[in-house]
Amino acid sequence: MSLILAIDQGTSSSRGIVFDLAADGSARIRGDAQRTFDAIFPQDGWVEQDPEVLWQTTLDASREAIANAGIEGRDIAAIGITNQRETTLVWDKQTGQCVYNAIVWQDRRTADRCQQMRDEGMAESVSSKTGLVLDPYFSGTKLAWLLDERPGLRQRAANGELCFGTVDTFLLWRLTKGLAHLTDATNASRTLLFDISEQRWDSELLRYFDIPATLMPEVCDSAHGFGMADAEWFGAEIPVTGIAGDQQAALVGQGCLNAGMCKSTYGTGCFLMANTGQKRLRSDGGLLTTVGYRLSGEVTYALEGSIFAAGVAVKWLRDRLQLIDDAAETETLARDIGGDTGGVYVVPAFTGLGAPHWNPNVRGTITGLTLDSSRAQIVTATLQSVAFQTAELLAAMAHDGAVVEQLGVDGGMVVNDWLCQFLADILNVTVERPVIIETTALGAANLAALGAGLVPALNTRMRGLDRVFVPSMEDARRQALLVGWQGALVQALAGN
Repeated sequence: MSLILAIDQGTSSSRGIVFDLAADGSARIRGDAQRTFDAIFPQDGWVEQDPEVLWQTTLDASREAIANAGIEGRDIAAIGITNQRETTLVWDKQTGQCVYNAIVWQDRRTADRCQQMRDEGMAESVSSKTGLVLDPYFSGTKLAWLLDERPGLRQRAANGELCFGTVDTFLLWRLTKGLAHLTDATNASRTLLFDISEQRWDSELLRYFDIPATLMPEVCDSAHGFGMADAEWFGAEIPVTGIAGDQQAALVGQGCLNAGMCKSTYGTGCFLMANTGQKRLRSDGGLLTTVGYRLSGEVTYALEGSIFAAGVAVKWLRDRLQLIDDAAETETLARDIGGDTGGVYVVPAFTGLGAPHWNPNVRGTITGLTLDSSRAQIVTATLQSVAFQTAELLAAMAHDGAVVEQLGVDGGMVVNDWLCQFLADILNVTVERPVIIETTALGAANLAALGAGLVPALNTRMRGLDRVFVPSMEDARRQALLVGWQGALVQALAGN
């Protein structure tokens, strides 16, 4: 067996998972650990994280995972990194210290800048080059904000004193003690600065934002020799040989390696991604064209829909409204009322709406409340909102020519059987849940194994299959629920 350490640095936690990769292509978790942390909310719509917390929780979780596996660092063949995407960091090239907090992908502070770009007629040019839409979600406007608003940073950037990176690049820099300023094509494709057809940083967009090219990391394949993690961290030098943004890593982990295969990850947000092969599809339905992965210089493209609030809505129920004590309680409450919310709908637009609406100004709404509305109905409606938003994404994909008949699901939310069945019912597709639901980390391990030369090609057998959920809801009921959701959306959009 080959032992791979997968580092999964997410929006609300950092995980380390040690995988055993067997000769027959199967995989199992040998040891894992997780460290949670809180975000920072300086003002409405702003979301930040402490870079040192990202680094320390990653290091602590990885060390504990190795210890829980009963091994030492020298036993690990390679490291794979997967990460929350679009989150933006800038650090001093000499000290490695960040000049400001990490600006998280959820952050909305650059909404006005995005509107300015639309007014200037930039939307079509940006879409044709990057496959993205003009939204604060992506890294480019966040980086420009830092250079514009933080005193002295633009001059320091021009002097070559600073480095920009998404979370993967920052962790790699720390792991290699500043020897590697690199990223992979999947993370680069989420910056609003990368031409996904030419596979290079776009000089016109860099010039538009006044971003020096020296600030940017080198873009590599997703399976690549990124550098050596220093022996200080895990007791031995370990090569880092795989990197991919979390949703692309999940695409690989789910084995969606052929055109037409689709997965949906339910973590902090929800991200649905369909492999479109070497064909770059242009979306008319508000979806994103992105890099699925790049191997040996060959790009596999994907079509993606992003929902900003999925698991974070459950966390809101627990931490802010205190309607539940833990996430598992949501399934019990939904079953207790038979999924009947009494007409209550929750639109969890806490930081705006993602695909297909791309409206950063919408805020969360609860509709249909009466004096009879209960805690269980509000909780259940919050779960249902995840399925309703997914249905919007599938409809947009079908409009763009990617019809989904079978969906692989993963992420922390899909341990909820009730939610998985409701997804199958509302989407009217078969939903498959793998044995290893942490397919994001599994994909990173898969890429690392390939990058280290441990396997000749990406493995499609790692995930295993735990359970299949088949649609059973009557069509009239499905349509009534979807019509109700559209009505709630109209109310939320009217209020922005």
